[in-house]
Formats: sequence, C-alpha cells, structure tokens
Amino acid sequence: MQTIRYLVLFLGITLVFSSCGNFEKLRKKGTDEQKYQAALTYYKKGDYDKAVLLFEELKPLLKGSDQQELATFYEAYCNYHLQQYEVASFQFKRFYETFGRSENAEEALYMSSYASYRASMPYYLDQASTLTAMDAMQSFINTYPQSKFVEEASKIIKESRKKLEKKSYERAKLYYKTSPTNLQNYRSAVYAVNNFKKEFPDSDYNEELAFLQVQSQYDFAQNSLYTKQKERYDDVVKYYQEFVDTYPNSKLLKKAERFYEVSVKKSADLAEQERLAKAAQKDKEKNNQPANTGRLGSGSSSN
Repeated sequence: MQTIRYLVLFLGITLVFSSCGNFEKLRKKGTDEQKYQAALTYYKKGDYDKAVLLFEELKPLLKGSDQQELATFYEAYCNYHLQQYEVASFQFKRFYETFGRSENAEEALYMSSYASYRASMPYYLDQASTLTAMDAMQSFINTYPQSKFVEEASKIIKESRKKLEKKSYERAKLYYKTSPTNLQNYRSAVYAVNNFKKEFPDSDYNEELAFLQVQSQYDFAQNSLYTKQKERYDDVVKYYQEFVDTYPNSKLLKKAERFYEVSVKKSADLAEQERLAKAAQKDKEKNNQPANTGRLGSGSSSN
C-alpha cells in the first residue's frame, strides 16, 4: 500500500510538471503533498534553490505534522548548501529550540554552530563572528559531550583560536609598520605584544614578537623627547632581558643585542648628563644665595 501511495504521488508530481510545464506552475497548482514530495526530490538532487522555496512555503501549512519537522530541518540545510550561513545557523538553532526531542536535534545544534563558523570572516577582518562560533561550539560540547560531532567541534575551536591568534599577531606587526607616520604606534606595538603573550602564551609567534617588542621600544625611545628617553631606553633593557631569558638561542639574539647595547650606553649617558645638570643647578643656587653680613641693628644696646 505504501509503495502504491508513493507511486500515485510521483505520478501526480509528474502530471503537474507535464501539464503545467515548469516549477512555478507546480507551486501554484500542486497539492501540499505533491509540493512536499517535490521539495524532497529537489533536495536530494541538490537543487537547493527550488527545494528551499517549497519548504519555506510549506512550513506553515504543515504545522503540527511530522512533515513540518523535516521541512524545517531540510530548509536549514538548503540555506547552508546555498552558503547562506547566517540564515542557516539561525534556522538550525530555531529547529533545536522547537524540536528539542527530535532525533535531528543534536545535529541541528551542531550545524547551527558550524554554519556560524562558516560565516566567520577572514582573520584580517572583524572577528566577532569567530568568537560567536567558538562560544557556540563550546556550548554544543557541553550539551552533548558524547556526541560524534565533539571531535570536529573541538578542532573548529582550535582553528578559530588560530585565526584570532593570527589577527592579533598581524595587529602588532601593523602597529610597528605604521609607526614612522604615527610615533605613538611604537608604544601601541609594545602593548599589543604584551597582550598577545598573555592571550596566546604557547604561540609560535611569541619569539618573533618578543624581538619586535625590543625593537619597537628602542625606536620609540630614539624618537622620544629628551626628557623621556632615559626611562624608555631602560624599558628596552628590560624587554631585552626578558627576550634573552626566554629565547637564549634565538636567531634574533644578535640583532636584539645591538638594541640592548646602545640602550645601556644611552641610558648611562643620559644619567650622567642628568647628574651633571643637577650638580650645576646646585652650584648656581649656592652662588646666588645672598651673603650673611652678620650686622647688628644700629639701635641695639646692651644692658
């Protein structure tokens, strides 16, 4: 009986196509059941443009039926395959919230997170969507710790973190590259490296950025006001010591040493100049003090 039923439906769909001639006439003249079966056929053939239109139209008409559940699920997949990732993510999430007991609920929650990940921007653009995807993946893992999707979800979190790491790395380098036109960017580069090391302590970029921090601070000190230079050369020494302690065999060590040696000498010279200036100021103040004559008042008398 079931076979006969589907045969009748297939013949009905064929009749609609042959008599009406195209997809638009099916939408206008086909029954809900014919449209539903046609939508499934389109979906299985990979014709997602047509399938999604039919599923979208059918959903409110199928409310309360098992067909509504599948139509909602496949509609989300249609949008995913059409690379409408933000729409698909929303629809998968809505499916999970509406059909939480469905056998497809777990997959829908995962696909909501995965579609969000696919919607995320390249590392050099805004990464708000990447952060959203990471949070969604972690939430999925917490909800379904034994899921077959957990391994892939964990991998995506790592990949997303790598994207954020690359973004942060490139930001620090960009600050340094643009510093000649904006001297404050030398300082911004130094701060960016500090933030990077805190956020990505195990990154492969840390050695390179630790050197960049020494170099940025050195250039910042050189281009600073005279009154600020000593303090900033002292910071070069501090960053160099951190660099050599962490990477004693670095290929960049000799370059860093040059910044260190110049900074030590500059700091010492500035300290000496400051000492001499203070000594000269003291001598000047001493020489300018009024002499104490010790004269008594003319009207004084002794008793």
